[in-house]
Amino acid sequence: MTRRFKVLVVAVVLLLIAAGGAVVGWVQRDDTEPVTILGTWTGDQEKQFKALLKDFGIPFRYQGTAAQREVLLSKVQSGEPPDIVIMPGIGELAEYAGQKRLEPLDGLYDPRQYGAPWQSPAPSSEHVYWVPVKADLKSIVWYRRGHRPANAPAPLDRWCIGMGDDGASGWPGTDWIEDLVLQRQGPDTYEKWALGSGPTQWWRSAAIHDAWEAWAGLLGQDKAAARHALLTDHRGTPGGHGLLFEGWGGCDLEHQGSFARSFYAGDASDAALTDSAPLLPGGSGRVRGHEVTGDFAALFSNRPGARALIRRLASREGQQKWVGRAGVFSANQQVRTEGGTVEQEIVRRLRQGPRCLDASDVMAPAVRDAFYEAVLLTLARVAAGQDPDVPALLQDVQRVQNAQRAQGASSRAAPRSVCSTR
Repeated sequence: MTRRFKVLVVAVVLLLIAAGGAVVGWVQRDDTEPVTILGTWTGDQEKQFKALLKDFGIPFRYQGTAAQREVLLSKVQSGEPPDIVIMPGIGELAEYAGQKRLEPLDGLYDPRQYGAPWQSPAPSSEHVYWVPVKADLKSIVWYRRGHRPANAPAPLDRWCIGMGDDGASGWPGTDWIEDLVLQRQGPDTYEKWALGSGPTQWWRSAAIHDAWEAWAGLLGQDKAAARHALLTDHRGTPGGHGLLFEGWGGCDLEHQGSFARSFYAGDASDAALTDSAPLLPGGSGRVRGHEVTGDFAALFSNRPGARALIRRLASREGQQKWVGRAGVFSANQQVRTEGGTVEQEIVRRLRQGPRCLDASDVMAPAVRDAFYEAVLLTLARVAAGQDPDVPALLQDVQRVQNAQRAQGASSRAAPRSVCSTR
């Protein structure tokens, strides 16, 4: 079926639905066909994930891509979505659930094994639409073993920073802003901002403005470093050992999630971590919480094979195999993590409160994208020696959020909470 014909079919289906016709919008697959999975994991992690799936004995086809949201949207619009998608964007999944494109996961896993903030926090009377199948810790800073930084704010020339990403450039900057908000204001304000709760224009509030100005002030210490950060991939050079060990300009600190170890290749054993709070601009040293992120699996189809695969992947046994095979981390509290000091430090923080989900992952996609854009514009203006004009940037993001509210774009499947103190 050609793409042009697929688009025509979808258009006709939508017209028939609008006219009251009973038409199924998805291309129907035979239950004997392999389960199709779309994720972001490529390279070694893709190989490890495929090996795990083979152990389950369920035929599958996995596609890994850094441009996942574009690929998924294209597949959905063509009427051929994957059976399973695995992505960090809860806000994006909530939109698909609100459009009734996702199948409930009720009964496929035990939410009690995960707990807050990982489990879908909708009221118990509603369905569960996603489950975390991999977890990562943020609000940490990596350094080279034997060179532990002092508990004081670090100047820009100490930081290894890259904003580039194949499908979502700018997100590393949102991690900085999010962490600044969390450590300065605490989980309550952070959660309200992430969810856009209440009538408050959060993007125009002092809490967000002051955090953003602090980050812009750090970047303004060196225009060349800001320019380099804008043009650099967050993983470092292809085939390299990550930003921390490439050490552009003598940098020796990296504000990056626990997944950064996969970028360090053979140097990963020489990387150590510490809490970010005292090292951030204006840091007081007090850790008020840890930002966490995850890769969440959701169902676009109700095929038995897809449901069986989710059941096995989300189970304690499946998560234990995944952790043991790939050295990743699980949000499942019954899963044991083997490893040295670094691994145990990560697990301890992942399982202790307060923990807050990555704010941009929770936001509606339009707001998230405006957040990314504002981060990149901040860097570009600083690198050019211009005033970043933070109030105007934040006003632009607020307009996007206001437009979402006016359109009634919120979904009943959207998270009701972001942080957990337990």
